[in-house]
Amino acid sequence: MRLRTHAGLGAIATGIASVLLASTATAAPAPGSSGVGDPYYPYAGNGGYDVAHYDIRLTYQPATDLLSGTTTILATTTQDLSSFDLDFGLHVNSIRVDNLPAAFHVDPKESGELVVTPARPLEKGRMITVVVNYADTPSKVVIDGYTAWKKTADGALAVDEPQSSQWWFPASDHPTDKATYDVSVEVPDNVAALSNGTLVRRTQQRAGWTRWYWRSTRPQATYLATLEVGKFEINQSTTPDGKPFITAYDPAIGDSLDAAKASVERTPEIDEFLATQFGPYPFEAQGGVVSPGLSFALEAQTRPVYSGKFFRAGSNTSVVAHENAHQWFGDAVSLGRWSDIWLNEGFASYAEYLWAEHEGEGTPAELAQYVYDSYPADNAFWQVLPGDPGVAHQFDDAVYDRGAMALQALRTTVGDAAFFTILKTWVAEHKGGSARIEQFIAFAERISGRSLHELFTTWLFTKGKPAVGPNGTAPFRAQGQPKAYTKIKSTHESLAQARQY
Repeated sequence: MRLRTHAGLGAIATGIASVLLASTATAAPAPGSSGVGDPYYPYAGNGGYDVAHYDIRLTYQPATDLLSGTTTILATTTQDLSSFDLDFGLHVNSIRVDNLPAAFHVDPKESGELVVTPARPLEKGRMITVVVNYADTPSKVVIDGYTAWKKTADGALAVDEPQSSQWWFPASDHPTDKATYDVSVEVPDNVAALSNGTLVRRTQQRAGWTRWYWRSTRPQATYLATLEVGKFEINQSTTPDGKPFITAYDPAIGDSLDAAKASVERTPEIDEFLATQFGPYPFEAQGGVVSPGLSFALEAQTRPVYSGKFFRAGSNTSVVAHENAHQWFGDAVSLGRWSDIWLNEGFASYAEYLWAEHEGEGTPAELAQYVYDSYPADNAFWQVLPGDPGVAHQFDDAVYDRGAMALQALRTTVGDAAFFTILKTWVAEHKGGSARIEQFIAFAERISGRSLHELFTTWLFTKGKPAVGPNGTAPFRAQGQPKAYTKIKSTHESLAQARQY
């Protein structure tokens, strides 16, 4: 009996020692990964920590394109770290981690990766403060052959997708790592500095310069954080439900200025309608910025940014509906991987169909059918898979148009009541985070009580024109071209062409 007891105790002691040794080995600090594992963009985001907040305090001189200042990052470690990466391309002067100077270097093998080594290892599960001081001319910084910073005649635009933060603040640059933001930018008095969220205040701390303070209090992806500097005409008011509503127009868009205003100033009305389709508007402010300094539109959180070209033919509320629909699909619920782009663009495109119906310019069924009928079976359009289009076709027409048809096919299959319950409940359950296409399919099946695997496989993941159109097997043909079609098609072509790089 005693021998057995001793043997048992020895086994227990050995087990405890093994656990302690294993625990010690597991706890050994290691570098955080240089990406979050997104196949499209291997170095997007970073491992080893989760960001909670960015405090960005900058000074920008339009005459020289010099951007300088400090970004403070509040994050929580998700592993024991010996070092970690930041996605950033500008010249760094210094970095402090938890108030101690840290070593840093640019990874020569991974473009846009800044490797930070703190003075001492960081334990898992602790909050850390990272302060990065930097100065550079962003328009001269090239990452992977590309420059997202757009220098204009009187300022600059930090607006792009899928990456733009690397040209103005260090970050974990992937939609799965969302955070809140304070953005404070000092610029000459004759220009404005616009960003997301609420304008907290403006101050003049030295002659000739004004500092603009913006705050975003809801989780926000890095590519949705924007900065626009220029001689904008700014309008400030409140929405009918009391939210700050700020719009800005660059007079350089010329003859399109009034058409732009006639479109973007209707944003609260459009958001009010979209809320009836998707659930309550998810953020604390609304607005829009129009500039000739870019060729596309982007769903910047609370304040979409539009190229002036969308309004050359007159007012265009379709593009306003598209970018504001992203406030629900893309911003409140962000994609889990960039291959899930359908969760953004297919839904925003379908919102254009819904808005067209609201305006009496064609129903979603008519628009989806007309698009389906417009592309012959041998057209290359049907060779792009909205559910996984690849980097080269991430913003292809098919992601928008076939993506919208997929939603009409879903609506046809499950019925209106289930369809709109799916859309509203999806946002309600996932807002503030990110999600994958596979999750949406499972979610739609749960809400509708129907097997939808074949439907989504056909519309999102199979090359070729589906044998059955988006309105099912019952005879349905659009009675002529829906009134909204031309503007929607032009909008989608512009969005797709501008982002092929």
